Amino acid sequence: MSLPSIQPANGLGDLKFDNSFLRELPGDPEEGPARRQLTEACYSRVAPTATAAPKLVAVAKETAELLGLSPADCASTEFLQVFSGNGLLTGMQPFSTCYGGHQFGNWAGQLGDGRAINLGEIVNTEGQRLVLQLKGAGETPYSRTADGLAVLRSSVREFLCSEAMFHLGVPTTRALSLSLTGDEVMRDVLYNGNAAMEPGAVVCRVSPSFTRFGHYQMLAARGETELLEQFLNYNVTTDFPQLAGIAPGPERALAWFAEVAARTTTMVAHWMRVGFVHGVMNTDNMSVLGETIDFGPYGWLEDYDPDWTPNTTDAQGKRYRFAHQPAVAQWNLLQLANAIFPLVNDAAALEKILASFETNYVETWNAMLGQKLGLQSFEARDGELTDALNSVMQLTEIDMTLFYRNLVDIDVREESASADLTGVLTSALYDPATLTGDVQVAWNGWLQNYAARLRDDQQTLDARRAAMNAVNPLYVLRNYLSQLAIDAAEQGDFSRIETQLDVLRDPYTEQPGREEYAGKRPEWARTRVGCSMLSCSS
Repeated sequence: MSLPSIQPANGLGDLKFDNSFLRELPGDPEEGPARRQLTEACYSRVAPTATAAPKLVAVAKETAELLGLSPADCASTEFLQVFSGNGLLTGMQPFSTCYGGHQFGNWAGQLGDGRAINLGEIVNTEGQRLVLQLKGAGETPYSRTADGLAVLRSSVREFLCSEAMFHLGVPTTRALSLSLTGDEVMRDVLYNGNAAMEPGAVVCRVSPSFTRFGHYQMLAARGETELLEQFLNYNVTTDFPQLAGIAPGPERALAWFAEVAARTTTMVAHWMRVGFVHGVMNTDNMSVLGETIDFGPYGWLEDYDPDWTPNTTDAQGKRYRFAHQPAVAQWNLLQLANAIFPLVNDAAALEKILASFETNYVETWNAMLGQKLGLQSFEARDGELTDALNSVMQLTEIDMTLFYRNLVDIDVREESASADLTGVLTSALYDPATLTGDVQVAWNGWLQNYAARLRDDQQTLDARRAAMNAVNPLYVLRNYLSQLAIDAAEQGDFSRIETQLDVLRDPYTEQPGREEYAGKRPEWARTRVGCSMLSCSS
C-alpha cells in the first residue's frame, strides 16, 4: 500500500468510512496483486496503481450529492487524485473481492474483481452505507492474465449507462466520476488480431454493495459451508436489514433467497420495459441487490428484434439475447440456489421460490406492459393483444423506443374504426416504404384492436398521455450516441459526454433543441464497431 495519504480540507475530508466487509469477514493473509487462488477468505488487500497524468472527464452530480460532496469538492485536486487511484483518504482500506461464476453457462472457477478495487465503505448523512469502487485501477490477485485496466471507450459507456439507468428508474449501480489516466492501454476491440493502444480511464462506481451471485458460488465450490453461512449473515445484516429479525438458519437463508429473486424480477422487467439488453448475464455479473451491474457490451433495441444481442462473443449462441433475459435470470437464480443449498438442505423450498419467479415475472411484466400501452389495468384478455403486438413488431424494422413513445398519438375516436391508423408508426419505421400490402394490413388490424381497447378503458387523452410518457422514455443511451461521445472524447472534447449525461437526466420529457438525442439509429451506424455489436474488450 504505497499510495500517499491525502488530507483534504474540503468535503472529502468529511467522508466517514466504516469498512464492515473487512471487519466482519476473513481476508487473504497476503497483500498485493500477485495472482493466487484463495481459500477461507473473501477478499485481498490491494491498492490501485498510480496513474501517469490523471485528468477529470466528468462527474455525476446526483451521485456526488448522495455522498455529500459539493461541485467544489468534485473540482478539487484531491478529488482527482483519490478517484483516479493516486491517493487514499483517511479511512480508505482498498481491497478486491473473490468470487466465481458461470460464464455463458459454464462454470469458470475463481474469477473475482479483476479490474475493480474497493476504496472503502462510507456511511452518508442519511445513514446509508455506500461502497466506493474504482474500475480500471490496476492489477488485483483476480486479474488472471489481464492488466486490470480499462480504456476510455468502455469507461464512457459505463459512466453514462450507470446514470442513464438510474434516471430511467431501473435499479442500478451508480457512477460518480470518469477520469483519464494519462496511460495508454493495449486492447483488441473485436478479438481479431488488430490490437492497438487506447487511452486508459478509471470510473468510480457506487453501490450499497457489489456482492454478486458468484460470491456465494465461490464459497460453495470451495466447500466452505461455515464461511458461506457467515457471508450470508453478514449480507443480511448490512444489505437486507428487514430480514435481520429472522434468526440465522434455513428460514433466514430462504427469506433472503426469496428477496433476491423478487429484486431480480423487478430489475429484469425494467430492462424489458426500456428495451435494454445487458449482453453478459453471467452469474458473476448478477447483483444480489437486484441492481444492474457491469456495463460491458450492452445495448438498447433499435429495430425491434427479440433475438438481438449486442455481444460479439454471443453472436452465434445468442444466450443473452433480449427476449431470453428473464429465462437467464431464472437459470442464474437456480445456480444461486445450488450454492446456498448447504444452508437450507430443503430442495423443495428452494424449488418453490424458483418456480414462483416465472409467475411473479409474468405478473410484473404484464403490469409494466399495460402501463406502456396506457391501460389503467392489464386484464386477461390483453394477453392476446400483446402477443399480437410482439408479432407485428417483427414484420418490418421499427424502433421500439419511438414506437411506444408515438403510440399515445393514436386516434381512438369511434369514427376512426374503419380508418388507416398506421400513420402513427411512420416516424418510428426505419424504412416507411415497407409499410405496405400484408404488413400494412396486419399493423392496421392491430392498431384498430388497440384503439378499441382504449375506448373500453374510458381514460381521458391527457391522463393516458401523462401515464404513457411516464414509462416510455424518449431518450435512451443508444450505442451510436455513446460512440459519438467516445469519438469526441478521444480527441479531447468531453462536451458530448456532459450533454448526453444532461439529456439522460430527464429521459421522459421532451427537450427542445435536443432532437438528435431522440433520433433513430442512422444508417452509417448500422454496422459500425461500437454502434451495432460490441465485445467484452475494455
